[in-house]
Amino acid sequence: MGDSGGSVVSVDVERISFGGKEHHIQTNHGPVSVAVYGDHDKPALVTYPDIALNHMSCFQGLLFCPEAASLLLHNFCIYHISPPGHELGAAPISSNTPIPSVDDLADQVADVLDFFGLGSVMCFGVTAGAYILTLFASKYRERVLGLILVSPLCKGPSWTEWLYSKVTSNLLYYYGMCGLVKECLLQRYFSKEVRGFAELPESDIVQACKSLLDQRQSMNVWRFVQTMNERYDLTEQLKQLQCRTLIFVGENSQFHTEAVHMTSKLDRRYCALVEVQACGSLVTEEQPHAMLIPMEYFLMGYGLYRPSQLDCSPRSPLSPFCISPELLSPESMGVKLKPIKTRLRLEV
Repeated sequence: MGDSGGSVVSVDVERISFGGKEHHIQTNHGPVSVAVYGDHDKPALVTYPDIALNHMSCFQGLLFCPEAASLLLHNFCIYHISPPGHELGAAPISSNTPIPSVDDLADQVADVLDFFGLGSVMCFGVTAGAYILTLFASKYRERVLGLILVSPLCKGPSWTEWLYSKVTSNLLYYYGMCGLVKECLLQRYFSKEVRGFAELPESDIVQACKSLLDQRQSMNVWRFVQTMNERYDLTEQLKQLQCRTLIFVGENSQFHTEAVHMTSKLDRRYCALVEVQACGSLVTEEQPHAMLIPMEYFLMGYGLYRPSQLDCSPRSPLSPFCISPELLSPESMGVKLKPIKTRLRLEV
């Protein structure tokens, strides 16, 4: 695959994972791994995971949900961007390599789009990944058609989070991906009920996540923690965003307040908040089924439907039009899914 401009070049990795092909791309801000799933002629959906995760550990639950997979894979070619050094089989990043800023990572997303020749895309980020894609949307507004965000960050770290992250960083630096670090990360991702306690064993998804965390290079994770601990407040930039935004947040997420704050700052006409009851931050893994109906109605606003409702595959570019307020009503979004309640910022 050739260079699309600038100094962006790629080495294709012939490793097929669940039908996707992984590309190692040298961007203007360092190398990044992108796993591509689907037909390149379809509209692009770009994903970015949370700290210490990649597409396998952050989006697998959602894409293993048959209805959600049919909705997304029928309508999109999915480009899973991993944070630097978080991809499967990643080598340790040299200690001489500067730690990227959040702006560097957002610009890296733009380099990835340039490499694949993508114009405007749909973005789907989780927590730290939601921050990176929101920052990307604020810097490259013409390149983002819509945002799907899960338990997003949008402000700078509070003193509590900053201190918590510093402790995690020190543990990673001196002890690697030890049991205490994994426990801190699992508390970030999942609700207490899923993590288990004395009377209740931990769930399969937590056990699977632990196994995937063991595969991470601890110093690469440390670098991403350092990057996110230096992030800045995006509140003012949010007011300038013009794309439609769908926000999911778990009722028990550590970042619930931040998601509500973010919703209050976005344009009321184009933003909806879906709160998922009895769930932590990582809704894509803990309760992926709860995301289906809201996503389906959200994508209807772009003329995208599930396969049973559309005979032909959609082609780029997307043509968004106004979403009917009735489609984003609490009754429409939540009546069929008991775990969901909604708070909407939408003017009728």
